[in-house]
Amino acid sequence: LPKRKLKFLRVLRAPSCGFVGKGSPRRSNERGAQLVELAIVLPIFLLLLAATAEFGNYFYTYVTLTRATRVAARHLSARVYTDTEKTAAKNLAVCGSTASCSSGSEILTGLTTSNVQITNTGNNTLPTTITVQIISYTYTPVFDLSRFTGGTSWSEVAAAPSTTMRYMLWR
Repeated sequence: LPKRKLKFLRVLRAPSCGFVGKGSPRRSNERGAQLVELAIVLPIFLLLLAATAEFGNYFYTYVTLTRATRVAARHLSARVYTDTEKTAAKNLAVCGSTASCSSGSEILTGLTTSNVQITNTGNNTLPTTITVQIISYTYTPVFDLSRFTGGTSWSEVAAAPSTTMRYMLWR
């Protein structure tokens, strides 16, 4: 080899240059460092990912329940306020249809007509406002992060939205 190339190769292999090649003493000191870094960062990353997914699922559930109360309140506010219409509104909130709900047709797992409470202000024949509220609904978490973090379980977080609308039907 020409002298110029040999001099270039010596510079590349010099430890002071920071070149870490095969057989370099610095490389053996760093063996496994990336695995240790991965072992430290991966659980934190997975916990953040699971928490984000859990929050998204809870938010989806809450928004769905809110929409269900809004649809039921809108239905009742434009109909004659009778027990039949109250039952139809409860079915509408639970399964999206005024007809009787069949098993498995709920918009959310675990939601039943007993979770829907309908109240009114004014008298029972001609109410002023109608309130539809979800009560005693138990949220089912995808991941139970409380086992890992020692905090409150997502199933203990209240999911009880309500909607109040003015009664629009006048006789």
